[in-house]
Amino acid sequence: MTRSRARFVILALIAIGTTINYLDRSVVGIAAPTMSRELGLNAALMGVIFSAFSWTYTASQIPAGILLDRFGTRTIYYAALTLWSLFTGLQCLATGFFSLLGLRLSMGVAEAPCFPTNSRVVAMWFPQHERARATGVYTFAEYIGLAFLTPLLFWIQAEFGWRMLFAIVGGAGIAYGFVWWSKYREPHAAKTVNQAELDYIEAGGGVVSGAKTSQRFEWSQIPYLLRQRAMAGICIGQFACNSTNVFFLTWFPTYLSQERHMEWLKVGWIAVLPFIAASVGTLVGGWISDALLRRGVSLNWARKGPVITGLLLASVIVTANYVRSDAVVIAILCVAYFAQGMSALAWMIVSDIAPKGLLGLSGGIFNLFANAAGIVTPLMIGLIVNATGSFVGALAFISVVTLTGALSYIFVVGDLKRIELN
Repeated sequence: MTRSRARFVILALIAIGTTINYLDRSVVGIAAPTMSRELGLNAALMGVIFSAFSWTYTASQIPAGILLDRFGTRTIYYAALTLWSLFTGLQCLATGFFSLLGLRLSMGVAEAPCFPTNSRVVAMWFPQHERARATGVYTFAEYIGLAFLTPLLFWIQAEFGWRMLFAIVGGAGIAYGFVWWSKYREPHAAKTVNQAELDYIEAGGGVVSGAKTSQRFEWSQIPYLLRQRAMAGICIGQFACNSTNVFFLTWFPTYLSQERHMEWLKVGWIAVLPFIAASVGTLVGGWISDALLRRGVSLNWARKGPVITGLLLASVIVTANYVRSDAVVIAILCVAYFAQGMSALAWMIVSDIAPKGLLGLSGGIFNLFANAAGIVTPLMIGLIVNATGSFVGALAFISVVTLTGALSYIFVVGDLKRIELN
């Protein structure tokens, strides 16, 4: 029997959802200079606004993972997508710091299931030797969507104002929620997948039957997972990886405008380049990882190699402090974000090592640490810029954090194998 290709349709669904997710969380960075002037917010307060999303997003990761394992991907992701898009759109009604803060906090809760869902879907729908590329595709989507849509978003803001920007992006997400609900099914319930494809996925380590692998949640599972060397190491590494990403999603347009003194519409076009670089980085990292695995390289090096390389290379961002040419600065930032794109493939490692019955919980723990960077990094940058009037210290901070993440992968993570529950 010829295998169906239903898994690639499923991959397209989560890739589009991830694009919308990142548009919703990053549009505040585009609106920030105009919005902050209108609402009377200084750099320190904007740092709080940028960070606030991650307070609740991080705190909600483990509950989101538990809900995914309990109620399944289709229902939880539909509810999450609809709610986070609604809260995005409502930001167009913000009247000051506290109303904006409340909406950002609410949005963080609603977005929490997104990446645990992606990890769970990849673990269920893809054999191990295809997971790096699958992870690369949905990670690619988060960057390439921003790359091609950023000029449009800047134009919308210039023509219609920052409030309309939030309304349009939020409305698009609500509409896509209906598409998700009608199209997504897990492997054991999907009508578009045939038995040959199910056998192929299962033979490669995919978790095709949710009923057979469900695991009742117990609080003791959280410290147990964190005591596992591989889980602890990749959590530290993901904090470091996401620090670079958070800079580009929040402070990057302000950096170009204030530190490099670029005109605002020009910033909209220049900002495209690092996002394109990051999207290429995700594809390159995934291709290298799966190619190494097919050639007999151990799972350890095939998976960890691109991530370590990416973290080390991302640390070059600090060199932007020492050049005057805008073109060279953009080139440095493109290299750093390309490298971050490679290291973002650490999500595939979660799919490789998570216990079969705790795919959602494992993804939630991992994403909790990733988005602790979303709390720390915007606040640190805001405080540094507010105190010094410069981004020099901010770029140095990001560089140190990325180097720490590389060291964690080298010395802490150890062997990659699926964790067994006692």
